[in-house]
Amino acid sequence: MAKSIEQIVAELADRESIRELPQRYCDCVWQGDVEGIVNLFTEDGSFTILGHNSESNSTGRANLLKMYKDGLANLTPRPYIHNHVIELKGGGKASGRCYVELRDASNDMAWIGTGYYNDEYVKQGDQWKFQSRRFKALRLEPRQPQKG
Repeated sequence: MAKSIEQIVAELADRESIRELPQRYCDCVWQGDVEGIVNLFTEDGSFTILGHNSESNSTGRANLLKMYKDGLANLTPRPYIHNHVIELKGGGKASGRCYVELRDASNDMAWIGTGYYNDEYVKQGDQWKFQSRRFKALRLEPRQPQKG
């Protein structure tokens, strides 16, 4: 059965709103807007960093706020998002994956590393939010002393 114009438009609107989440996330990181980052998550949202031999997780807005404040206190990452893939699941749920390149603004935009995000999204009212973000680091450079 073919989709109606209304269904197609609703799906396009949802995809565009979801596509904006990682873009807004990166913009908030660039701007140092920790509260803005955290507001992109649901109240019980979570962020997980998966390293080669480690995993750290923060759940809930208070923990996310602390984690992002601590994480951005001595680092000026500049993320660049690529290749965002979105899967609408229905019922106000979706998942996605996007790839990221990280550079360091405090070190002449030196390359920090690369990886990808696996995201779960949920629609709350008319807004899409991150339910969870899982960052898988594929390669991260050791932190270099800042040039002075």
